[in-house]
Amino acid sequence: MTRVIGPDDETESTWVEAASLPEASALARAGHTVVVTLPGDETEAIAAAAAYAWAGASVFRTSHDVRQALDMTEALLGRRPPALTRRGLA
Repeated sequence: MTRVIGPDDETESTWVEAASLPEASALARAGHTVVVTLPGDETEAIAAAAAYAWAGASVFRTSHDVRQALDMTEALLGRRPPALTRRGLA
């Protein structure tokens, strides 16, 4: 499950901050709860949130609404059901 926190919110002592995608991936594989700080631009923050979620990060520090991108990524990874399913799109 992913969490979105504000830019000034405190992190828990067990969380580990990652500065790059490879670092986030390695820390997640090692079993850590990975925190990433997303960029200030909204478009960049949404894209970075999806990429970091795919790499295994689970806590996102941002001032933007990235929840939809995170939910979509979790659905693609099979961690949650899709928000909407459709059959027979012919």
